[in-house]
Amino acid sequence: MKIKILFLVVLSFISSSVFAQKRAFTIADLYKIKNVGSPVLSPDGKKIVYTVSTSDMEKGKTNTDIYIMNADGTENKGFATDEKSEFNPFWDNKGEGVYYLSSKEGSVQLYYQPVSGGSAKKLTDFYGGISDPVLSPDGKMIAFTSSVFPECGADQECNKENTEAMEKGPIQAHMADALLFRHWTEYSDGKFTHIILFNLDKENYTDVTPGSWESPTFQLGGGIGFNFSPDSKELCFMSKRVKDPASSTNSDLWLVPLTGGEAKNITSENKSWDGNPIYSPDGRYIAYRKQVIPNYESDRFRIAIYDRQSGKSRIVTEKFDNWVDDFAWADNSKDIYFTGEVKGYTPLYRVNIESGKIDKVTADESVSSFGLSPQVKFIVYNKRTVEKPGELYSLDMASKEVKELTFANKDFLDEVDVRPAEQMWVKGADGKDVHVFIVKPHDFDPKKKYPLILNVHGGPQSQWMDAFRGDWQVYPGAGYVVAFANPHGSTGYGQEYTHAISGDYGGKVFQDLMKVTDALEKLPYVDKDRMGAMGWSYGGYMMDWFEGHTKRFKCIASMMGLFDLKSFYGTTEELWFPEYDQKGQPWNSKMYEKWDPSAYVKNFATPALIITGERDYRVSYTQSLEFFTSLQKLGIDSRLIVFKNDGHWPNNVKSMPLYYNAHLDWFHKYLGGDPAPYDMTLMIRNRAFSK
Repeated sequence: MKIKILFLVVLSFISSSVFAQKRAFTIADLYKIKNVGSPVLSPDGKKIVYTVSTSDMEKGKTNTDIYIMNADGTENKGFATDEKSEFNPFWDNKGEGVYYLSSKEGSVQLYYQPVSGGSAKKLTDFYGGISDPVLSPDGKMIAFTSSVFPECGADQECNKENTEAMEKGPIQAHMADALLFRHWTEYSDGKFTHIILFNLDKENYTDVTPGSWESPTFQLGGGIGFNFSPDSKELCFMSKRVKDPASSTNSDLWLVPLTGGEAKNITSENKSWDGNPIYSPDGRYIAYRKQVIPNYESDRFRIAIYDRQSGKSRIVTEKFDNWVDDFAWADNSKDIYFTGEVKGYTPLYRVNIESGKIDKVTADESVSSFGLSPQVKFIVYNKRTVEKPGELYSLDMASKEVKELTFANKDFLDEVDVRPAEQMWVKGADGKDVHVFIVKPHDFDPKKKYPLILNVHGGPQSQWMDAFRGDWQVYPGAGYVVAFANPHGSTGYGQEYTHAISGDYGGKVFQDLMKVTDALEKLPYVDKDRMGAMGWSYGGYMMDWFEGHTKRFKCIASMMGLFDLKSFYGTTEELWFPEYDQKGQPWNSKMYEKWDPSAYVKNFATPALIITGERDYRVSYTQSLEFFTSLQKLGIDSRLIVFKNDGHWPNNVKSMPLYYNAHLDWFHKYLGGDPAPYDMTLMIRNRAFSK
């Protein structure tokens, strides 16, 4: 017994010594991390291709390469690793080679490379580039998306002439006769996304979704909006074909025969969102994600199946009271595997379409993507935790053994202190429990008191997860305690909790966050006199709301925030969003005044850092200008940063280093953490770093 105790003491000492030797996480470290992409299994399940992305902060560049390995993780090696990025890999039907996208010869095009060796072959040369390629089951066609002029379709010369005329003409202007003329960061200028069919033998292109419609419908965060039938004779795609696309979420599923013919709407009875179709392997069903409340973009995402024999649809995950994210059919055509957002995680689940039974497949983990082997003998998936960037893992379905397959960041993690998160629950508004993640600073000493930053998430219907993020590490590395709460409106805690924020922007969420702050300031290691707050998008709105409703924070940082709800409505593009959450338009709903931060300017007192993007069409940068103007006229210390070329999300490698540095500079000024590592003036004027 004494020997065992001595061994444990020695082991604890060694572990503490090794941990203590790790250095603090810095902004530069964020760009040393290798980002591992989604696993793609070969048809026989014996090999996996995946991507690894690396960044160069000094040069402002990111590169993605493709790797290949055996399904057990052995013989892991580079497959397509040119200087230009290679991404979006997928196998041919025989598992003999891999298709992928690359811009190494200009615009993004499709390439093919055999596994046995040999150079890559460029297959497409479509003007303007391609996205989201999908191989037909018979291996003869590739469908992809591209932005085209409706009158041109797949006619490349026509698209080229029209584009060059607009870009090089003497008059540079945008013109619109209807709403949704711009989206996120781009003006449409008469172009629409269409699905183009590329015949691999004939090497010709066909526009299979003609007309002035987005086909497939735009999806934030990506996702395939179309798929082939198993016999390769039909394509199912999602498209929103309504009179007022700016105020409607009514995307439908359409079937188009590839031998010619008109597209048929198969979900017309549902006036809400239908998308992401995937045919069952036996061809009888089409599974898809579905919402049921019209024009509510944050309604619960369910899995539904369309029976191709009866022409009827039914929901198969109604018992699952949270959002469904990615999903895939098992090859038995009876089970569907999916990830779902639940209490700060996205575990993998399985639903049987006949019984409706739902089983949890993985533990509480943040699974970002997955692939199923034949007969689902094992599942390969990418997961991450707060203290560990994403890596690939394999789950043996018989033994339930989990094996890590990639170790892209092992050396980095051995050197740098990447902090884990602790969790607590706080009683919030209406007696509901609010989930909070807390990351303690580097070299944490429980006897000391540290400054704290409360980070409010955007969406607002989303969730903080136990998953690696830059801001969960940069600030603790600089000496801050960082807290992330999931208040009312967050996903993962039942749809009632998610829906509670609609019509109540500054209500229960604000109460939740104040109660969370009460709990945080009572922690023995938190200095309640040195607390700050930050938020992005809706989180930015909450910072603006904080300005008029609390003085407990020494400083705040508002990014891409909503300041004047009336003017926000007039400048945003997706009108269904404010129309549902604010219960109408500004002229017929009092919500725009009730929850308007700009109505409380007289109460403003807190120093504020404000960051926005000039090409943000979701939340116009003018919202931040209005906020900054108000603070300046009141004599309140404030700083404005406008990224000239960015939208709602600044470029990760070109702009985010300044973003993080600006925060550290601001928080250091008011909260006393470590100073910012780079000179702000040099970063902006010289686009270089001082260290």
